[in-house]
Amino acid sequence: MRAVLFGTYQAATHPRVAVLAEGLRAHGIDVTECNEPLGIDTAGRVAMLQQPWRLPLLAWLIARAWLRLARRRRALGRPDLVIVPYLAHFDVHLARALFRRSVVVLDHLVSASDTARDRGATGGVKLWALSRLDGAALAAADVAIVDTAEHRDFVPARHRSKAVVVPVGASKMWFDAGAAAPGAAPDPNPLRVIFFGLYTPLQGAPVIAQGIRRASGADLRVTMVGSGQDRPEAERLLTGDQRVEWIDWVEADELPAVVAAHDVCLGVFDTGPKAQRVVPNKVYQGAAAGCVVVTSDTAPQRRAFGDAALYVPAGDHRELGRVLADLAADRGEVSRRRRAAADAAAARFAPAMVVVPLLDALPGAGARVPSSGARKP
Repeated sequence: MRAVLFGTYQAATHPRVAVLAEGLRAHGIDVTECNEPLGIDTAGRVAMLQQPWRLPLLAWLIARAWLRLARRRRALGRPDLVIVPYLAHFDVHLARALFRRSVVVLDHLVSASDTARDRGATGGVKLWALSRLDGAALAAADVAIVDTAEHRDFVPARHRSKAVVVPVGASKMWFDAGAAAPGAAPDPNPLRVIFFGLYTPLQGAPVIAQGIRRASGADLRVTMVGSGQDRPEAERLLTGDQRVEWIDWVEADELPAVVAAHDVCLGVFDTGPKAQRVVPNKVYQGAAAGCVVVTSDTAPQRRAFGDAALYVPAGDHRELGRVLADLAADRGEVSRRRRAAADAAAARFAPAMVVVPLLDALPGAGARVPSSGARKP
């Protein structure tokens, strides 16, 4: 089977792309990338979609990238499978037009309307337009992959039959970083805690900050990586706390080793509806890197990790502070929890395991996809 990863995706900042490519290759599939990045991250694209006066710039950037992609299409021949990584709402239409006899897979990891809501959009017309954008993208695909059962249920009913749950997982470099990292630091070293992200409301950075402040008597060293909407509030809440280090950015290829040098990786803690439907990248990645995972107690996260993670009620900074203080006081428990998280990630969320539901959904249940015409699972 031959597969092409196609579109304007940002591989450096969208780790899902590497997981899918590594997973398919692990099953003997020949994977080629045809990629012309737009140079705009998720926040930038959503902002443009919310601000109509910026749409001409977005249209120009897309048109320029599409022209380059179309020029490269002939060299790709007729692949069996064309995967359009997120954010794929526009690219999937080009893929459908250029690869009429291939199975087109939309990575619907990010819903435009859902992301806009998470970032504070409330306008009815805007959200209606973004919902139509989501629906058109789903209609253009033969298969749509989502990351949780809750997100599958969020897909409009008319397209839900083509939705397949493919967990986000973690790429090889995260597992390698975990294998190379030292074990949990013995007493009297502080408990090393890390959060990394874009500080979107989904992540609940103010809850994290309040939890750290609540554990004021615990022997912690906390690293907060990234910048974004909620970082100023998190910094305000932790003003003067010398246990906390703020880092604006870590390169994607350096981040796994940075995370693996910590004992605890923090997940997401928001109380909103989107937070109830996701298992975020950082939870899979932190576990693969061999960290204790502490995150909110939601159905998809508990389903994914079971007893291999520690959970606190969403939005409960008091309980988060208690959990961190307890871990700081019991390094034996930290060692046990680190091993449990790493074992769960290796058994369930390595790339080769992650892509199995996608392969099973293809015509022939993972066998070679016929190139006589696109078929739906």
